[in-house]
Amino acid sequence: MMNLMWWGILVGMVAVGLIDRVPRQFVIGIIGRDQGAKSLVRAVLGGVLLDLCNHDVLMVGAKLYERGASLGQVFAFLIASPWNSLSLTIIIGALMGWGWMFLFLGASLVIALLTGLAVEALERAGRVRPNPNRIDLPADFHVWREAKAGLKATRYDMAFVRDVAQRSVSASKMVLRWLFFGIVLAALIQATVPTETFQTWFGATLLGLFTTLLAATIIEVCSEGSVPIAADLMTRAAAPGNAFTFLMAGVATDYTEVLILREVTGRLRAALLLPLLTVPQVLLIGWALNTAG
Repeated sequence: MMNLMWWGILVGMVAVGLIDRVPRQFVIGIIGRDQGAKSLVRAVLGGVLLDLCNHDVLMVGAKLYERGASLGQVFAFLIASPWNSLSLTIIIGALMGWGWMFLFLGASLVIALLTGLAVEALERAGRVRPNPNRIDLPADFHVWREAKAGLKATRYDMAFVRDVAQRSVSASKMVLRWLFFGIVLAALIQATVPTETFQTWFGATLLGLFTTLLAATIIEVCSEGSVPIAADLMTRAAAPGNAFTFLMAGVATDYTEVLILREVTGRLRAALLLPLLTVPQVLLIGWALNTAG
C-alpha cells in the first residue's frame, strides 16, 4: 500500500506546505467570498482538477478549513476530489468505457454539490456551526491583483524550499497520524480477507449493493486501489451501480476522513454529516445504475 501511496502522500504534503504560505484572504477570495452554489461549484472544480487520491487530499481539505473555507465547501471539495483526479478519471475510462466514466463523473459531481448545499442550508438554519476561521474580506480586495504582487515579491530560493518543507511536515502531522492508522488497519484486513471474495459475490441486487457499501466501508481502499476493483465489479459482476458505490463509498464512509474532520472541526457531529448526507445519494444512484444497466 505504501508503494502505491507514497508519492500521493508526498504531493499532498507539499501542497499543504504551499497552501500554508498563502494568506487566508486569498483562499477565501478564490473559493468565494459568499456561500452558495457559485462558491460550491468552485470548490467542486478545484477538487476535480487537483490530482490527489482520497488519502493525501485530506491534508488539503483540512488546510482549506483552517484557512477559512466553509464546511460545505470542504465537503464538496473532498467528495469531488478523491477518484475524480484527471489521472484516475482517464484510468476509469480505459477500464470501464468512456460513457460510464462520464456518467460516474457527472453523478459524483452532483452528489458533491448537493451535499455542500445541504450543509450550508443546515448552517443557515443554525444546525451546523459556521467555520470559526472564516474571515470577512475588505470590499476593495482583488485576488488576482494581490496574487500577482505577492508572487512578484516572493524569492524562489533555497530558503523558500526549506520553508515549504518545514510547513509541509508540521501542517501534515495531524493527518498523517490517522492516515497511518488507516493503512495498518487496511493492510490487516487485506492480509486476512481475500479480495476475490468481495469481487465475486456482489451482484446487481439490493443485497449486492449493500454488501458493496459494507465492504467499501470496512476496507480502507485508496483511490488508486479502488478503481481496478470497481472495474472488476463492472465486468465480472455486471453491476455498474456497485462499481459506482464502491468508488464513492470510500469517500462517503472513510473512517480516517471522519476522524480527521472531527479533529479539524472539533465536532464529531459535523464530521458525521459527511456519511449521513452522501450515503443515501450514493445508494440511490447505484440502484438506478444497476436497474438501467
